Amino acid sequence: MDREALIDKLTAQLKEWDAEISKLEAKAESSRTDARASLDRQIEELRSKRASAAQKLDGVQHAGEDAWRELASGAERALDDLKDSVKTAVSKFQ
Repeated sequence: MDREALIDKLTAQLKEWDAEISKLEAKAESSRTDARASLDRQIEELRSKRASAAQKLDGVQHAGEDAWRELASGAERALDDLKDSVKTAVSKFQ
C-alpha cells in the first residue's frame, strides 16, 4: 500500500471511531449517575487512545520518504488498539 492510500485508510478509520465515541458520549449524557461515571472513564480512555493514533498518523503524513513505512506499522497498531477499545466500550454499554 502506498503512503496516500494508507493515510486515507487510517483517516477514514479515525473518523469511524470518532463517530462511535460521539455515540458513547450521547449515551453517557442520558445515563444514570453510576453508569455515567463508568462510561465517562471509558470515553476519556478512548479520547487518549484516539489522540495517540492521530499523532502517529500525523507522523506518517509528515515523515520522509524512507521513514514513513516504519511509522506506518505503529499507526496501524494504535488504530487497532483504539478499534478494540471502542468495540469493548460499545458492547459494555449497550
